[in-house]
Amino acid sequence: MLYLIPTPIGNLEDMTHRAIRILGEVDLVLAEDTRTSKRLFQHYDIETPLKSFHAHNEHKVLEGLVSQLESGANFALISDAGTPGISDPGFLLVRACVENGIRVECLAGATAFVPALVASGIPCDKFHYEGFLPHKKGRQTRHKYLATLQNTFVLYESPDRIVKCLKELAEHCGEDRLACVCRELTKKFEEKVTAPLSELIADFEGRASIKGEFVVVVAGA
Repeated sequence: MLYLIPTPIGNLEDMTHRAIRILGEVDLVLAEDTRTSKRLFQHYDIETPLKSFHAHNEHKVLEGLVSQLESGANFALISDAGTPGISDPGFLLVRACVENGIRVECLAGATAFVPALVASGIPCDKFHYEGFLPHKKGRQTRHKYLATLQNTFVLYESPDRIVKCLKELAEHCGEDRLACVCRELTKKFEEKVTAPLSELIADFEGRASIKGEFVVVVAGA
């Protein structure tokens, strides 16, 4: 069996009892960055072996992992933070397991866009999840498409590009479009700011430094 196990997006207490138990019981844990995962394992006294599984090696190791699973091994897949497969590696392995009749089970748990969306004060009954925009090619095309959506949409963005992203959103959606910028969710310096895009741009442009991972929630047209 392959278990997909969400890990905390910031606060290490955001682990379920079931996730901790399974991580301790499986034969191997596939981790996006073993250095990051070791800190989590040390916190919960988990001693299961870790193996790197990330965007740069997933094609290379896929066949061998599937072969071991078919032979009866039980693996868990984790990313650095959140649910595997959501803007993180995982899809290729899950697809291969499904195609080969290997059971896949995904545990409930942390993912960054859900708390950002629900706490934004922007309608969340229907929404579009976009994740990370392309850095260059296709970025403007995606912005033009998102601007036409009637439902709320959600983006992930880095601190280096957050101001650029907000300006692009204002260009295509209008400066009065309501949005919420969420930073460092579940961590000590968590921040959520809901305001028109023009105000958000002024806010973040005026900051001496910008740190943390960002989720941006934007109201529909």
